[in-house]
Amino acid sequence: MSLLVMCLVFISIITNTLSLTQEQENDRITALPGQPEVAFSQFSGYITVHKKHGRALFYWLTEAATPNPLLKPLVLWLNGGPGCSSIAYGASEEIGPFRINKNAFSLYLNKYSWNKEANILFLDSPAGVGFSYTNTSSDLKDSGDKRTASDALRFLIRWMSRFPQYKYREFYICGESYAGHYVPQLMKKIHDYNKNHHYPFINLKGFMVGNALTDHKYDNIGTVEYWWTHALISDATYKTIMSCCNFSTQKQTRKCDKAILYAWSYEMGGIDEYSIYTPKCNNPSGNFTSSRLKNSLVRRRVSGYDPCVEMRAEKYYNRPDVQHAMHANYTRIPYKFTACSLEMVENWKDSQFSLLPTYKELIPAGYRIWVYSGDTDANVPVTATRLWLSSLNLTVKTKWYPWFVNGQVGGWTEVYDGLTFATVRGAGHEVPLLQPERGFLLFESFLAGKNLPR
Repeated sequence: MSLLVMCLVFISIITNTLSLTQEQENDRITALPGQPEVAFSQFSGYITVHKKHGRALFYWLTEAATPNPLLKPLVLWLNGGPGCSSIAYGASEEIGPFRINKNAFSLYLNKYSWNKEANILFLDSPAGVGFSYTNTSSDLKDSGDKRTASDALRFLIRWMSRFPQYKYREFYICGESYAGHYVPQLMKKIHDYNKNHHYPFINLKGFMVGNALTDHKYDNIGTVEYWWTHALISDATYKTIMSCCNFSTQKQTRKCDKAILYAWSYEMGGIDEYSIYTPKCNNPSGNFTSSRLKNSLVRRRVSGYDPCVEMRAEKYYNRPDVQHAMHANYTRIPYKFTACSLEMVENWKDSQFSLLPTYKELIPAGYRIWVYSGDTDANVPVTATRLWLSSLNLTVKTKWYPWFVNGQVGGWTEVYDGLTFATVRGAGHEVPLLQPERGFLLFESFLAGKNLPR
């Protein structure tokens, strides 16, 4: 960090520790219904990103649970879908400070909350997801990657205007799944924005993505290979898919689609493809499915010790008292909060075929870039990630080795020049849900810029 930036950070901290602005006070969460007592501050509310269309994005900031959160970095968390809520998933069952009890009446503390190490900013993105909204109905039918990235950048600029104490703070972006698109695309937006401003106040340092959809060709080939090597499909079906499907294009033959549908709906037996060794949710209302291999990305369904856990979020965040406490849905939109917007995923208009050119631009810029994979995810599996990483032809700095948590192998890692890759043993699509301690150590190591422990 340059001396000038350090001075700007110091001035920003000093001038904003004395008192909060009225806008910030308006967004303060005093306490959520059923919340245990905590020492950290929380804020939530809306930032308008397109006045004419009435697009507004909903955020939830959980400040660092440390004596001086102003000295900790700011981390933006994004879930994927496209069309799934960071409030329902990231905040409520993965990395947030609270988990929702089964009755959806109360909350309990997450022992491995990521706000123990950073200020976490959860964002429902794009408009139409979770509590974020648009007053222009056509926005729900023509969303895509480009608008999502542009709106997210506009959100950050305006949010930091509301919370100037976070200007110049070390800033990272994290996410999973289809956020494999959102995160590097937003990184590039901020990277370009900073290049065009003499003293940029977004102090961009790097990003981390998990089980991230990245390259259409390699993701699809790697997914089919995972299915076959993990005995989820037959030899015959594997050969049919590999011979009939051309994953270099997004348009497939009828025979290809039929083979994939047969593999998914019949041979795989209806297991939870996001966590292949844990029970599936048997409640139909909590079971999102897909009839195709990912084009944008399939509808998500949560997995883990309680495979129906996402239903708790939908119950909790539809409570009027919860919405009031969070300053959410104050326009009283007449539809329910849902974990994922099916309308959004079915009408996604532009999806970048490959993010590899974006990686090739960002890696030489010197950002900290980590990619991780839960190794029991059959939806965006580790085999897919390893294929597209291999295509980058990066120089290996630290060869493949097992990393450890409490004397047990937490996964495996390899460090390249400009990028770190790690697997998380026994984790599915949502790493912090199934392996919270291992996911937390991964996050700690990422922020510290240190290799995972041997």
